[in-house]
Amino acid sequence: MLTVSGLKVHYPVKGGVFLRSVAVCKAVDGISFTLKRGETLGIIGESGCGKTTLGKAIAGLAPITAGQITFHGLAAHPSPRDLAKIRQMIFQDPAESLNQRQTVSSIIEEPFLIHQIDTPAGRRQRAAKLLEKVGLPAGSGDRYPFEFSGGQRQRIGIARAIALQPGLIICDEPVSALDVSVQSQVLNLLMDLQRDMGLSYLFISHNLAVVKHVSNRIAIMYLGKIVELAPSEEIYRNPQHAYTKTLLAAIPVPDPTAPRVHVPVSGDVPSPINPPPGCAFGARMKHPRYPESLTMDLALQEIAPGHWIQKCPCCTA
Repeated sequence: MLTVSGLKVHYPVKGGVFLRSVAVCKAVDGISFTLKRGETLGIIGESGCGKTTLGKAIAGLAPITAGQITFHGLAAHPSPRDLAKIRQMIFQDPAESLNQRQTVSSIIEEPFLIHQIDTPAGRRQRAAKLLEKVGLPAGSGDRYPFEFSGGQRQRIGIARAIALQPGLIICDEPVSALDVSVQSQVLNLLMDLQRDMGLSYLFISHNLAVVKHVSNRIAIMYLGKIVELAPSEEIYRNPQHAYTKTLLAAIPVPDPTAPRVHVPVSGDVPSPINPPPGCAFGARMKHPRYPESLTMDLALQEIAPGHWIQKCPCCTA
């Protein structure tokens, strides 16, 4: 369904009296992966690693500096109107992503109106059916988003996202703003919709436990690059990159008596405006073998079927 090849999203950093470009922020710096129909790819990484920018670039909401995004094998970029039928996005904060001055029905009907689908009465019926599909009463379309709880608002956002029956939905931390008890309900709804509609998800999250629950494969991002990509169970059972091991060690365990292996991380996250050469995580840790990575090709390498890592002496030795 989706192929991303060498994707780069760089933003100019301007300064001085005449606001000239003085540097470049490399938010996404050479990412490649594929996504099959009906599959969920989880994207994990620290804040600022480029996860959301990656999702926006695929959704057509961020300019692409280099690389190619292919839908259904078509290299040519579709128009924004056609692209909306292929992919949609579920945003992190449902309170901000929904227009509080519009009724729920008008919000869900908007994709049909833009693409001139059906009559006004038909669009209203479609909106009612979508509300029922996401677990809300069909008659709630006359109410406004602020009259609903956070979980219900996110269901409205999901109803809007599936209105045009897209093949790909980009989920940008769709449950991070919700209560824990509501998170599971929304996740189960997303999985049910995926089963019924054959949807593919690009699932962006900080919560490694959530990503494990919903994802078939997981990509670990660090400073605009993917450092490890593998099936979900393989990532949790047999992590290979030092950064992946650090993230997994940070997952909270509900049993306070359970033994924990603490993996300390020294240093600060480098700036994407001035990233270090070679292995960025090795530079952060000041690893003694970091200089060896300066002359290495750090492209992803397949070390086992479906298991790819950025192989370097500081993080995968």
